[in-house]
Amino acid sequence: MEENRITSGSIPKQMLAFFFPIWFGTFFQFFYNTADAVIVGQFLGKEALAAVGGPASTIVNLIVNFFVGIASGSAVIISQYYGAKNGDKTNRAVHTAIALAIVGGALLGVLGFVFSPAMLGAMGTPEDVIGYAVTYIRIYFAGMIFNTIYNVGSGILRAVGDSRRPLYFLIFSSIVNVVLDLVFILVFKMGVAGAAWATIISQAVSAVLILISLNGAPPIYRLIAKNIKLDFPLLGEMVRIGLPAGMQSVMYSVSNILIQASINTFGTDAVAAWAVFGKVDAMFWMTISSFGLTATTFAGQNFGAKKYDRLKQSVRIATVLAVAFTAVVEVILYIFGPECARFFTADASVIEWCTVMMRFTIPWYITYILIETIGGAVRGTGDAIVPMIISCIGICVLRSIWLYTVVPLNHDVRIVCASYPVTWVITSIVFIIYYKQGGWLKRSIKRASDK
Repeated sequence: MEENRITSGSIPKQMLAFFFPIWFGTFFQFFYNTADAVIVGQFLGKEALAAVGGPASTIVNLIVNFFVGIASGSAVIISQYYGAKNGDKTNRAVHTAIALAIVGGALLGVLGFVFSPAMLGAMGTPEDVIGYAVTYIRIYFAGMIFNTIYNVGSGILRAVGDSRRPLYFLIFSSIVNVVLDLVFILVFKMGVAGAAWATIISQAVSAVLILISLNGAPPIYRLIAKNIKLDFPLLGEMVRIGLPAGMQSVMYSVSNILIQASINTFGTDAVAAWAVFGKVDAMFWMTISSFGLTATTFAGQNFGAKKYDRLKQSVRIATVLAVAFTAVVEVILYIFGPECARFFTADASVIEWCTVMMRFTIPWYITYILIETIGGAVRGTGDAIVPMIISCIGICVLRSIWLYTVVPLNHDVRIVCASYPVTWVITSIVFIIYYKQGGWLKRSIKRASDK
């Protein structure tokens, strides 16, 4: 049997070998999401940029991340049955997961199409932005099913050990997206509608490639169209594992909607600047989320192997590596962030607003690291509820309190940005206390022994 390098050997070496492919894939996801904003900002103006990268993006993330969180439970279930070589349940889980993607995508698409205009209005989206935002978001939600199929299908492939093809498909669809953006916006003059159509067509391409791959897969996880249906006992297992992650994503997105609403009060230039900042600081988020996934995997596998000391050592090393990488990202973005903003817009006022946001927030990234590394490791042992509660209260609830009590006293965009480091510091302290007291590991060990 091949040696498991996650549960033996050099932790730093194996951790970096595991981290970089995840980061590389996340980079192309970032590229995919950024293409619209760059092209729209350069060729359609700051109002269109504010619409696509601001309020519309916030609502899309709210709905998509909730589904992705829930669907993550399907990858866990499939990986467990696949590892146990239980062909029947693996195959049923695959078909249930795809059925969930189809049903969930259709339902979320309808809900988003119908209710997103009201949500944009409730957020106080500026009048010169809301028309663009409604156009973009309704077309996007019309193609939601392609997004859910790709996310679930790529999760299935990774669960059985195939991490390459989802990356290849993402790279290809990213290229398709950029080409179609340019064609629809510059050649056919379709405006923000063209950007939206480019996005859903490229997502459809990636979804089709995923389905073709699963259709030609080995029998244990081969997808057969007539067998796609919901197996409710398996669906229950998937939701039980994925719902905490989905709820946490919702709470994060809700807090971001509240922040977006605060930013909207500063006018169109600030909204456009916030959209640009959201794209630039994605370099940090894709880095730290990749370390979070790495910590979860190392903790989970070492927990399963009953190597608890190695588990804790993995958390320490993941934190040290994340600090080092974050420090590099902070320096790069602090120095070159304003130059990066010029890729999205040439408007001097927007760049000035964005620079203020960057220079205030970027130095505080380092305070978020423990939320990902400790939280990810604890979830890797099967303790998903408590990290969700800590994150939701520490980040979402406290951030809401800050926005409704402190911000009104001083209408300054830096005070809005301060809601991030304040809540990151408090939440990190709570995670440290929870991790150090050790009850999470004892409960996870007991739960595993009772199965």
